[in-house]
Amino acid sequence: MHIIVCAKQIQNPEIATSVFRVDEQTNKIIPVAGMPLVMSPFDEQCMEAALRIREKLGEVKITIISLGPKSTKDVIKHGLSMGADEGVILDEEGLEGGDGYTTALMLSEAIKKLGEYDLILTGRQAADWDAGLVGPGLSEMLGVPAITFAKNVQVEGRRVKVVRVVEDGFETVEAVLPAIVTISNELGEARKPNLRETMKAARKPTKNMTAADLGLDASRLGAAGARRVLEKLYIPTKDGKCDFVQGGSPEELAANLVRKLQEAKLI
Repeated sequence: MHIIVCAKQIQNPEIATSVFRVDEQTNKIIPVAGMPLVMSPFDEQCMEAALRIREKLGEVKITIISLGPKSTKDVIKHGLSMGADEGVILDEEGLEGGDGYTTALMLSEAIKKLGEYDLILTGRQAADWDAGLVGPGLSEMLGVPAITFAKNVQVEGRRVKVVRVVEDGFETVEAVLPAIVTISNELGEARKPNLRETMKAARKPTKNMTAADLGLDASRLGAAGARRVLEKLYIPTKDGKCDFVQGGSPEELAANLVRKLQEAKLI
């Protein structure tokens, strides 16, 4: 069995909001100096889901794949240290400014190059833009079913059985393999790399692919191929004030409070 895990390198979502900055002129996030980029937590949970399947089934190959600049090798190394068998880096140098569509396009062509696969795992969304488009986009481009927001994934024969999160609880859905499953945080905490796997990671195979290797023209990727139009990126300002309601009795306080709420058109 072959499982492909899609991962993304992002700015650490745990950084303090006080140091988060954006460049409103270029609509870009300003990296925090000295703060290393990390794998999106939802993608770490994809690796955890893949490892749980391997523990149950035995003979399972796990490939971790990521699209990004040269620093993406750190995300691949992290996935290999967690237990993946091989890594694939899709070189994004010169293709910045893409969106969920262009990411799914390049990933789908790379996955076709990798040959046969049984299951593709992606995060329910990336923990930076929170768009959640890549998993469903891969489903459309590869022509395979997708099950989203998974909290539990089991493979039984040639079927995948998923417990997924819905608004008022959970539901169980099955699909025939090959399929795509997007993993939600309800799956549980991802394991940390152990020393043995970390030492083995340096010897595991990693390959690089470019748009040219995949037969993709640069006009279909990056900012040139993006279908999302980012009009403005900014940090919203929070401006609050506190009013004290005066009154000589509980009844008068209540009446004054109602009047203020009516004046503010809140009731």
